[in-house]
Amino acid sequence: MIKTLVSPCSVYGFGSQKPKFDRSCTKVKPRVVRMELTITQPDDWHLHLRDSDLLHAVVPHSASHFKRAIVMPNLKPPVATTAAAITYRESIMKALPSGTSFDPLMTLYLTDKTQPDEIKLARESGVVYAVKLYPAGATTNSQDGVTDLFGKCLPVLEEMVKQNMPLLVHGEVTDPSIDVFDREKIFIETVLQPLIQRLPQLKVVMEHITTMDAVNFVESCKEGSVGATVTPQHLLLNRNALFQGGLQPHNYCLPVLKREIHREAIVKAVTSGSKKFFLGTDSAPHERTRKETSCGCAGIYSAPVALSLYAKVFDEAGALDKLEAFTSFNGPDFYGLPRNSSKITLKKSPWKVPDVFSFSFGEIVPMFAGETLQWQPLN
Repeated sequence: MIKTLVSPCSVYGFGSQKPKFDRSCTKVKPRVVRMELTITQPDDWHLHLRDSDLLHAVVPHSASHFKRAIVMPNLKPPVATTAAAITYRESIMKALPSGTSFDPLMTLYLTDKTQPDEIKLARESGVVYAVKLYPAGATTNSQDGVTDLFGKCLPVLEEMVKQNMPLLVHGEVTDPSIDVFDREKIFIETVLQPLIQRLPQLKVVMEHITTMDAVNFVESCKEGSVGATVTPQHLLLNRNALFQGGLQPHNYCLPVLKREIHREAIVKAVTSGSKKFFLGTDSAPHERTRKETSCGCAGIYSAPVALSLYAKVFDEAGALDKLEAFTSFNGPDFYGLPRNSSKITLKKSPWKVPDVFSFSFGEIVPMFAGETLQWQPLN
């Protein structure tokens, strides 16, 4: 629901307006429009919460805006068993602020050693909702990832079909001879398309898509069988953001930012009203010194600003009426879960993103640090 509030004589922090005249050349008092947008509370279908001190530091940001989140399993050691997922969930629940209703939805880390019986246990647990495919070496803590998807992992994938357990895909090949900007495209051609052809009943989420190729692939698939999460960084930034004014480590993520034509294709897809695309921040916190170093970590910390940034994208595209479906309906519908009943309101009111968030162990720099955003969730 969009509320339009009109004031005939006051400017609520948006600056003065030039005098306007009606057709009779009579001066018209300036009008200022404030907007509030109330939507069903969103879920985050791709989130990194880390563990230990970092978990305690970042989970309140996600819990303040999102009702549920699919939590990534790439810890050290990886969350590769149902027992480990249950233990990790208990740690998350203990780290939540009191009175929070945030619900972490757990995932398993797929390895060459995962067995079909583990998928049965995961489904029976009631807390594991998906299995994550990391090609070995593709991203942070992916060294234990899959090396033989169609060989060692095929029985597991077949059991996932039986259990209606979605496969969440980090869609990049890791062959060092392939250009980093082409790895998503090649993954679609050599891994994802053959996988869908071999197991057409397997539900697949292509995570954090970054290219026109991924958009076209997802749109070509049957609705409800293949979906995609989309991050704020891949909607708002292109690869120039990595180098403007010098190397920008806090804009470095994997999959890496791509050309402007790809960003535009993703924006067009998510603002079109398609049910195949849904919110997944891929918020991935790292302590500042691990980003600003000779070999910085991949990951952008977007949790505190994500809803503001998604609203910015849809507002600028003239598609605010489609924001709620993207943030709050498409994800649960794909996973076969009920939509949330709670609501959240976003107000169009300028606010400045903090330069850093400081904790006892160090600092975390958020996405768009120090910049002014126009939309702000009202907690």
